[in-house]
Amino acid sequence: MKRQKMYTSENILSGKQNSNIADNLKNVKHRIIVMSGKGGVGKSTVATHLASSLAHRGFQVGLLDGDIHGPSVPKMYGINAAATGEKRKGLDPFKVTDNLKIMSIELLVNSNDTPVIWRGPVKIRVIRQFLQDVKWGSLDFLIVDLPPGTGDEALTIAKFMPECDGVIIVTTPQEVALNSVIKSINFARSLKLPVLGLVENMSSATCNICHNRIDLFSSGAVVDTCKKYNIPLIARLPLENEISRNADKGSVSSYAQKTSQWTECFRNIVDIVAEIDTR
Repeated sequence: MKRQKMYTSENILSGKQNSNIADNLKNVKHRIIVMSGKGGVGKSTVATHLASSLAHRGFQVGLLDGDIHGPSVPKMYGINAAATGEKRKGLDPFKVTDNLKIMSIELLVNSNDTPVIWRGPVKIRVIRQFLQDVKWGSLDFLIVDLPPGTGDEALTIAKFMPECDGVIIVTTPQEVALNSVIKSINFARSLKLPVLGLVENMSSATCNICHNRIDLFSSGAVVDTCKKYNIPLIARLPLENEISRNADKGSVSSYAQKTSQWTECFRNIVDIVAEIDTR
């Protein structure tokens, strides 16, 4: 029986394609990856607010939604994919503001409800096109929102996006989330990607009556993980209802300008990333 060829990111992306990716991103000064070991921890929330906050500070920012099967970035910005697709040409990114552009597979499908039913090789080719063919232009930062885990999409982007400046790993305090986060840490290190730090999302809530802090999950595990792996804990984000409401309404971009307990905690992430531009 003839052995079936195994497709991986290494043998699908040729040396010429790698060169094309580098050439397409030559005017992108800094590249930041946002990832998590599992879904539902608020990774896209961190990625979209980071992109919007940097744009509000005057940086030129691109945001690439790397999730092929569950893209959420367009919805969080209030963009109707079906209507938008008719107005765009090729792989031009969608311009959210003068300082912020986004690209997502959802901008290329016929309907928001259309599932993407693709195997690994096809997904890798599409991600290659996102890196090689999307006309990002001149950017200060390209933020990449990876899907959960360490599979095809994460490996392709992490391995073939040249000169990544760092990875931000998002988790929640539960042990089950941290088990996956450790895999993300080892994933980044195995690819020699610098880890900028961990973000503990849904760290706590504030009681509306007594205004005391409520720990929603077991506390201390994220701090212990950071110490064990010598990684900074760059933010502990509280659970704030308005964050999820704004994402559902597509108002992520405007919320980055508001002042709240959440945005105050989030500012440290933005400061750390913005400082990269001054090095």
